[in-house]
Amino acid sequence: MNRFWSAVFVAALALAWVGTAGAQALPTNNPAAAANVHQSRIYSEVLRSNPAFRKRREAIECGPITDPQLHSQCIASFEAYAAPSGPGPQGH
Repeated sequence: MNRFWSAVFVAALALAWVGTAGAQALPTNNPAAAANVHQSRIYSEVLRSNPAFRKRREAIECGPITDPQLHSQCIASFEAYAAPSGPGPQGH
């Protein structure tokens, strides 16, 4: 296993132990559904925390899309996981 995927795997395992606040409850009556929800959470956390992983998945998933509108929508879906670039809204 190359270093990049080893690091992603370790990060995913670490995130699996940490969990997220306010996350949806796991379905208890369907183990496959519970596993899917769990894996989805890990994937989302790695997309948020690892820009290199996010860019790689963006290239894999959006690269083959030739329709300009669909391609830009795909790119936007990954950009939603990026950290905000500027200062956030000021609370009053």
